[in-house]
Amino acid sequence: MKKKILFIFNPHAGKGKIKTKLTSILELFIRNNYEVITYVTLGKKDAKRIVIDCMNRDEYDYVVCSGGDGTLNEVINGLMVCNKQVKVGYIPSGTTNDFAYSLGLKNNMMKSAITVLDGKEFACDVGEINGEYFTYTAAFGIFTDASYETPQITKNILGGLAYVLEGIKRLPNWKSYHMKITCADQVITDNFIYGMIANSNSVGGIKGITGKDVHLDDGQFEGIFIKVPQNVLDLQAIINDLLKGNMKSNNIFFLPVKDIELYSEEPVPWTIDGEYGGEFKNIHIMNHKQAVTIMRNKHK
Repeated sequence: MKKKILFIFNPHAGKGKIKTKLTSILELFIRNNYEVITYVTLGKKDAKRIVIDCMNRDEYDYVVCSGGDGTLNEVINGLMVCNKQVKVGYIPSGTTNDFAYSLGLKNNMMKSAITVLDGKEFACDVGEINGEYFTYTAAFGIFTDASYETPQITKNILGGLAYVLEGIKRLPNWKSYHMKITCADQVITDNFIYGMIANSNSVGGIKGITGKDVHLDDGQFEGIFIKVPQNVLDLQAIINDLLKGNMKSNNIFFLPVKDIELYSEEPVPWTIDGEYGGEFKNIHIMNHKQAVTIMRNKHK
């Protein structure tokens, strides 16, 4: 009996480059004696719906997705809702592909497709934020809306630079949020322009921003919260510290996160894996240790 792959792809991710490799990817799977059931996403939350529907009807050996980090997010959400233990394959074809970098996946679609079949199984942590799931980051504040407000055509033309340019436009109008943060035995109350809970070596295309000792399977996320700078020079110092991975700044709180609660007196917009995640006054984030198995580069 043939093994089965559920293959889901986003035809608009990145520059639509999946279209040039789709036949070769399907042929690779079929030549390795897999039956491949293929779906195209047509809009937001489509991949999640497809996973839930298919998993409730049939059994699969792999769920493979191709798209950006948002497509992978939807697939993981579907599997977590179904509570299915199925190996996940990821063929990145988005703009920044942050989580792919953390998994050691190459910027080559065929090599990533081969990794699905002969890579290393990796039990990866998954985050939960107010009942939704994320693979690598949940964030609020300055720059975070750039990923979902940047037009797709601009992303396709400029790549990761598009996020930077969109974010720079927001600098003169940065907004702060007065928040109470409770994490383990720490309680912090302050005004913040940015906050992030991450499980990745790269965020927004910036590598090393979460520190130098990030593990994706240790049951712990990295929490970074930036206080309101007093002037533009302070902001530049903060950016320099982040780019250098220096978390001992007077303007930055760096916390190991297994379970965290945040409260604000006003609704705060959140970005989840690069997509708009809603506005909340109360946020509860927790780590599900080694909740999904993802195929990664065996030399990583």
